[in-house]
Amino acid sequence: MLEKAKDMRADAIIGVNIGFETIGMKGSMMMVMVTGTAVRLK
Repeated sequence: MLEKAKDMRADAIIGVNIGFETIGMKGSMMMVMVTGTAVRLK
């Protein structure tokens, strides 16, 4: 997410949400999801 925001010349990322879920047999893997909004300051 940081690299994408840098490519967009964003000044900050706001509204960040982090979620996770265990998957696989007996919860052997973890999936992590992160979302946010890149913004530019005036």
